[in-house]
Amino acid sequence: MKASNVLLDKEMIPKISDFGMARMFGSEETEINTSGYMAPEYAMDGVFSVKSDVFSFGVLLLEIISGRRNRGVYSYSNHLNLLGHAWSLWNEGKGVELADETMNGSFNSDQVLKCTRVGLLCVQENPDDRPLMSQVLMMLAATDIATLPTPKQPGFAAKRIQMETETSSSKPDSSIFGSATVTIIEGR
Repeated sequence: MKASNVLLDKEMIPKISDFGMARMFGSEETEINTSGYMAPEYAMDGVFSVKSDVFSFGVLLLEIISGRRNRGVYSYSNHLNLLGHAWSLWNEGKGVELADETMNGSFNSDQVLKCTRVGLLCVQENPDDRPLMSQVLMMLAATDIATLPTPKQPGFAAKRIQMETETSSSKPDSSIFGSATVTIIEGR
């Protein structure tokens, strides 16, 4: 599931689209459009389960909260993608700062914190740590967020590192800039 597959009808009720249509396109195009939603176990080992869908839902939920997609860098000091940025804010006690800036503060902070927590629970690295979708629904309906489990580190909280390379040239201060994405996989 990805954000572009969720459509709203005239009553603003979400409808899921694109059931298997991605197979009609080349594999390269499909992977580019969906890689930010793939669970680590599927992307790395090809293992797919209901918990893979939970991961995708968690990414979608964090995208809705933040108004950002899970690609690019959102925490410039740490070079983190959306999942890493959400995790960093959560650990610093600043989870409400994940909220879409265009909302200009016109949101319920408790709802943002609850949805952020649920989103982070859904994108945990270990599939066994992720809730079932029935549990996700109960958590989203809960009124007391203190009763919700504490999330663990998300899978694919990738860092993007800007690299600078000096070159010899007639101009003493010229340089070439490149970028690379480094995914750090930590063992348990």
